[in-house]
Amino acid sequence: MSAVPTPIPFTFSTVPHIVSEAGAAKRLGELAKQHFPETRRALIVTDAGFLKTGQVDAPAASLRAAGLNVAIYSDVVADPPEAVVLSAVADARKNEVDLVIGLGGGSSMDVAKLIAVLTGSDQELKSMYGIGNVKGKRLPLIQIPTTAGTGSEVTPISIVTTGETTKMGVVSPQLYADVAVLDAELTVGLPAKVTAATGIDAMVHAIEAYTTKHKKNPLSDMLAQQALLLLSSNIEAACSDGKNLAVRQAMLLGATLAGQSFANAPCAAVHALAYPIGGIFHVPHGLSNSLVLPHVLRFNAPNAATMYAELAEIVAPGVTGSVEARTQALIDRMDEIARRTGIETQLRQIGVKESDLDRMADDAMLQTRLLTNNPREVGRDDARAIYAAAL
Repeated sequence: MSAVPTPIPFTFSTVPHIVSEAGAAKRLGELAKQHFPETRRALIVTDAGFLKTGQVDAPAASLRAAGLNVAIYSDVVADPPEAVVLSAVADARKNEVDLVIGLGGGSSMDVAKLIAVLTGSDQELKSMYGIGNVKGKRLPLIQIPTTAGTGSEVTPISIVTTGETTKMGVVSPQLYADVAVLDAELTVGLPAKVTAATGIDAMVHAIEAYTTKHKKNPLSDMLAQQALLLLSSNIEAACSDGKNLAVRQAMLLGATLAGQSFANAPCAAVHALAYPIGGIFHVPHGLSNSLVLPHVLRFNAPNAATMYAELAEIVAPGVTGSVEARTQALIDRMDEIARRTGIETQLRQIGVKESDLDRMADDAMLQTRLLTNNPREVGRDDARAIYAAAL
């Protein structure tokens, strides 16, 4: 009989209320009143593209029917710069909002978090960068993802573009939402390539949380495993038939569970190496992750093969053989998902040249918040070699 593992000391935090139900966004007013009966003025934070789909109308109407005034801020852009955040905060103050609702992809939800902490505060945004630097309280916050990827609805992290190609993170417990609403009806219009890239992003969250050097714990492990099961068994179906609500709901739930996992057991080198790709070449975050993923997994294998082998049994059911063989099966399966869903698999396909690799490696080394969690130490030459392998 094997020895019973001794529980390790750990802390775990997450969003207190999660609603997972197709069509739930149409009941947003009812949910808002249930959780925040005193609120009067809601701000919906979204982007112009999602606003054009008309899918903001029903949630907004539901809020109005519940007696709330509704303002909409739709100037969020991908990789939001500080100027967008500050303009949104000014909008929120002008409208005297007392409830913030992020409705969109990771960028909209990240901006919503910062609106919630900045609107009623004298603290400057630049003083919030880093870990645990947000002071004071925030406005009530509801997050509603429209992609199954970032997990931002359940993380205490907001990423802001601070220069031409640089990004900074605000990481603080105040950024956890009060309520996350997972409604697959909002994701049916996502193109297959976006579905693939965001889905792989969520799978990367689960893989990195499961193998992180710091804060890995039994709860984050359990969530990562369940997330990988839901995502790996539904991603191809979601790409081939985007109107399948059951598959879409499974993807949303998988992304949220992965988000809960990496919010507590943080991401590592895949994300660190993805950020320069996104920053310099303006590639969507999920695709940036996918492009370096197999190569980082190979690099990490000497230190993480046992854990990779455990995850291989989830994404490649029935896989057998040595730890090394199962690790290879995980790498092959992730590579296969990228190829079968039709997204780019080489850096050169998005315009990266050999001459760009030094700059990218330099930029990746700045991501110390992430690199410190990697199961194997990554030096600058390692980062460059990984990029070269991905070229």
